[in-house]
Order: sequence, then structure tokens, then C-alpha cells
Amino acid sequence: MAFTLPPLPYAANALEPHISQRTLEFHHGKHHDAYVKKLNELIEGKPYAKLSLEDIILQAAPKREDRAIFNNAAQVWNHSFFWNCMQPNGGGEPRGDIAKRLRESFGTHGDFRRTFTEAAVGQFGSGWAWLVLKNGKVDIVTTPDAFNPLVAGDAPLLTCDVWEHAYYLDYQNRRQAFVEAFLDHLVNWDFVSKQLIEAETRSAREAPARAAAGRR
Repeated sequence: MAFTLPPLPYAANALEPHISQRTLEFHHGKHHDAYVKKLNELIEGKPYAKLSLEDIILQAAPKREDRAIFNNAAQVWNHSFFWNCMQPNGGGEPRGDIAKRLRESFGTHGDFRRTFTEAAVGQFGSGWAWLVLKNGKVDIVTTPDAFNPLVAGDAPLLTCDVWEHAYYLDYQNRRQAFVEAFLDHLVNWDFVSKQLIEAETRSAREAPARAAAGRR
């Protein structure tokens, strides 16, 4: 079955003034759609066509000959995840368990905000900044181009797209201003919290199998 472009989880103008309707129309309607169409073209008639998006990413990642398939599959996944990381009137300080986990790893919310911003701004060239669950703790990582934490076995909780097409129409070369607006006004902390719960549940479910494998 061919992959399709998922709709945005909000209206194209819902994130204004922080991300304009024009940016979303290009970013979602042109860039994201192009990755979907190219992926379908590349996997047609191949075993990959029977796999989930996540399995395509994991199987294609180590194969140089399938780098184009990996790049497009990962960008489809990354963008779909990114849209859900945002909501109108979002951002600011989270509450609940995710807030507790952030304090344990980074200190105050201001410390987390500064660390995430520095990571996102410091990612050279195109890429992504992520909040992940890594070895039972939340951490911040960056990935170049299409790469994402799934490849490293980490669980993505939040991402900010720092490819230029994500922000250039609104912010030009001011990547830091875009990242700060993302954190202060757009992050959907309910979605992030849900990802944390799902990741921890999955880890607990898989723990007996990992322990058994380690005893062999």
C-alpha cells in the first residue's frame, strides 16, 4: 500500500504568528508531500513496499545502496512527528512527569530551554534537534539531514526541524529566534508526555526479553 501525506493536526494558519500559513503550505504541502511521493516511487515493486515506515527506516539505514529510500522514509516520518509536536498556544513549561524528568536531566526549565536551543542552533547545516528517552533518561540529541533517533535505538519524544525550509520564510537566517518561538509558543507538551509514557511502557514490556538474551 502506498504511503499518503497525513493532514496537519491543525489549520494551516493555526500556528501564526510564530509559523506562518505560507511556511506551512510550502513545508507540509510541498516538501513533506515530495518525500511521500518519492518514497512511493522508490519502493514500488520492492520488499520495502510491504513494510511499515519505521521498519523501512531501520532496514534501509545501514545499506548504502538504499540511502535514497532511507532518506525519504525518514523525512516522511520526521515531518509527521514534527507536526504533532506543535499546537496553537503551546510551549512554555510542561507539567507532570515530563516536567519532573526534564528537571532530573537538565535542572530548571530555563536550563532545558537553553540546552535545547544551543543544540538546535549548533546543528551544522540541515538536521533535527530531539528530546529522546535514552537508557531510561531524557536527553537531547541532534541528527543531520534525515537521520532520526530510531536508528540509534532511542525513543523520540520531541523534535524541532532545523532545515532552512522550516523557518526561512518567517525568520530568514535567525534560526535561534525560530527555535525559541518553537519552545516558548508551540510545543505540544501533551503529545510529548504521551510519547514518554508509550516509550516507558514499551521498554518495560521488552525488558524480560532483553534480560533473557543477556543470560544466554
